[in-house]
Amino acid sequence: MEAEEDLEPTEFSRASSEVYDFEDPKHPLEVLTCFNHLREKGLFTDVILSAGSREFPCHRAILVAGSKYFRAMFCNDHRESREMLVQINGMQPQIMDLLLDYLYTSKAAINADNVQLLLEAANLFQILPLGEACTRFLEAQLDPCNCIGMREFAEAHALSTLFTTASEMIMEKFADVVVHEEFLELPKSRVIDYISDDDIKVTREEIVYEAVKRWVGHDAVTRSGDFAEMLSYVRLPLIHPSYFVNTIECDEQVFSNPACQSILQETRKYHILGNEINSERTRPRRSTGCSAAVVIVGGCDRVGGYNMPYVEAFDPVTGQWNSLAKLPAFTKSEYAVASFKNSIIVSGGRIHSRDVWLYQSHLDNWVKIAPLCKGRWRHRMLTMGGHVYCVGGYDGKNRLRSVERYDSFSNTWVEVAPLLHSVSSCGLATCHGKLYVVGGGDEENCFNKLHCYNPESDQWILRSPMPSMQKTLSCATINGKIYIIAGSEKNIYSYDPLTDNWDTRQITEDKLESCGMTVCGGKLYITGGRGDGVEASDQVYGYDVRSGDMCHVSSMPRPSCFHGCVTIHRFGPLGEKSQNSGK
Repeated sequence: MEAEEDLEPTEFSRASSEVYDFEDPKHPLEVLTCFNHLREKGLFTDVILSAGSREFPCHRAILVAGSKYFRAMFCNDHRESREMLVQINGMQPQIMDLLLDYLYTSKAAINADNVQLLLEAANLFQILPLGEACTRFLEAQLDPCNCIGMREFAEAHALSTLFTTASEMIMEKFADVVVHEEFLELPKSRVIDYISDDDIKVTREEIVYEAVKRWVGHDAVTRSGDFAEMLSYVRLPLIHPSYFVNTIECDEQVFSNPACQSILQETRKYHILGNEINSERTRPRRSTGCSAAVVIVGGCDRVGGYNMPYVEAFDPVTGQWNSLAKLPAFTKSEYAVASFKNSIIVSGGRIHSRDVWLYQSHLDNWVKIAPLCKGRWRHRMLTMGGHVYCVGGYDGKNRLRSVERYDSFSNTWVEVAPLLHSVSSCGLATCHGKLYVVGGGDEENCFNKLHCYNPESDQWILRSPMPSMQKTLSCATINGKIYIIAGSEKNIYSYDPLTDNWDTRQITEDKLESCGMTVCGGKLYITGGRGDGVEASDQVYGYDVRSGDMCHVSSMPRPSCFHGCVTIHRFGPLGEKSQNSGK
């Protein structure tokens, strides 16, 4: 017994399985090799494929095994299944030769000269592995000089992977792509598709302008008439002012074209007024490092609570929060906050402070500028026509009618026409070049008056009053209407200055007294505030002005009410990322 155990079993011993599963991995290749030798000698072939001027004797079994196209042709009683000669229309002989070499040997010599025709043939005959190999070869050959053509080819042949890869290269290396012949040969519609896309990667908008100039100049006789239209897709206001003055305004093709003048004028206004000018051309491309951000300035964690120094910026595209330089005068409360060009201004505060601080976004710091003419708190500020207006408020004894205007060129505040009625804790908005003051009040009384200021005549008039008496209002303007959140109600009001009419919509969220409200990227954002209790909220909502739907967007790094809420453009990741930036 022991002797039997010492014997090593062989593959044929009784100790092994009664069934011996043997597989020779060389066999399939040897069979293919044999069939290929037979094909070369014309032995046992049972069908002839005709392509161009050449005929290719083949074995139906090999064609059926390697191609779904031939499987359907020869196995479904088609006419070709009974014929000895099968004509393949539109097929070049050399491509048919390569195709048959693959079916008989599993090998294909793919190169830059044959890959596109071979891929088309592989797709026609439904030889998937060969088609995938051709696609991988094309992807490896992608370059800024050919990616546009590759994308067009992939789109025409429904090659989704190649289409995506080529499209990504065009976006990623746009500055390199536009200098090559393929870009210059594109039709106008396709060029517009590219230059209007937010996702093209350019370090500066000048690259897009130069690409348009190059495209038009490539066929000036035909394309010169399209220049103004093409220019309208360039983010001209975001081009550096010195380049705009020294290159674009001096370009005869630009200044001599009447159709270009409105775009030039918009650019000039943007360089003076900043974010007050809004259009498709003032929206930064994501790759420039400039992004529109909702900025929360200071505030309190609850009613009568701690005055916070924090300044936080929220990027709606990435959903991230970043901490900016802290507010210097954070011991104050009930100050006013406004965006000015690409900066932020904070003025006044308890108790009747005259201090004014300016946040410089490009430096991420605060500097002190000219003080107010009159100290105040519970007032409001807003930018209109390149000036900052400071409206109403409280001086410790009385509500104020006083209105001041800041001139950044002279760094001075001057008094303008006072309000018709004194206000504090009001709402403030600008629309169609006029200033609107909504409601207001103190601890005992609320108002529903609507003041309207015309800066050209320096006069105030009263318009249709708000439907209810309200104070601690939040206002923002979008699509030619002013939207107001009432402090003590679960309503959003809207006012149309052109018709002088009001509309009211209910919201399902808690009351949002002393919340922040701003427009960013064409959407309305509502931040923080408080409901029925004294504690502040950390919620950020997005409000769709068309549907009236409100949805949760993010959570602030900390709860806040009575805070400033403005929109600015930021270059690069200023400050530090907040802990809950991923919320």
